[in-house]
Amino acid sequence: MTWSEMQPLLSQACWDTLYMVGWSTLIAVVGGLPLGILLVLTDRGGLLQNVAANKVIGQVVNIARSMPFIILMVALMNFTRTITGTTIGREAAIVPLAIGAIPFFARLVETAVREVDGGLVEAVQSMGGNTWTVVRRVLVPESLPSLISSATTTLVALIGYSAMAGTVGAGGLGDIAIRYGYQRFETGLMWITVAILAVVISLIQFAGDYAARGLHRRGGHSGAAPRLRLLKAGTPTTAEVSATAEATTADVGKAV
Repeated sequence: MTWSEMQPLLSQACWDTLYMVGWSTLIAVVGGLPLGILLVLTDRGGLLQNVAANKVIGQVVNIARSMPFIILMVALMNFTRTITGTTIGREAAIVPLAIGAIPFFARLVETAVREVDGGLVEAVQSMGGNTWTVVRRVLVPESLPSLISSATTTLVALIGYSAMAGTVGAGGLGDIAIRYGYQRFETGLMWITVAILAVVISLIQFAGDYAARGLHRRGGHSGAAPRLRLLKAGTPTTAEVSATAEATTADVGKAV
């Protein structure tokens, strides 16, 4: 197969892969972020402590996360047909990709949110903040660098899932590698596909790491946490301010 014949195939396959992975990642973030936060809030000692609900949610997440994607995709065929009207093509592949990625991302979110300093949560609560305020002002902003890294990891994993989806007619680079590289022995095309996947994954990982490092350098938040830390440390009392002022005045008098 010549390059002129490969080019349109590869261009369409790249677009199909990015389309599937992009929409699946968006759905995974929208579904996995609240699910991961809920796992933290309902855990023992959480703001919405409910051990029974936490165990049920955690078990569902564990089962869905541990299921091999190819089996999940086959198991969801009827559901996929109900949603999209078909079980082949890139639109149909988004359904199992998103459902498989939601519990994966939720566990990463849970890990990231648990790393937030509990003192910041206590500071917001002491100022009358409710659960929604804690989530919006502390948990999400403080864990944002880790959440960016988690989204990057999910995105990279979905690229691998999309290659497996190509085996059942989803299209994309995985489909090209299987149909032409494996079934038709077009070794050159297969290795070009592998190289494209490697480049795409490297670029995504670099962009995600760069964004996470940038947030770490800026503190990972909008500036709310430093104010909370100051409030948590406590403002000086009037007596302390007066004592400091008197000591400063005495020192100045001695110097004069």
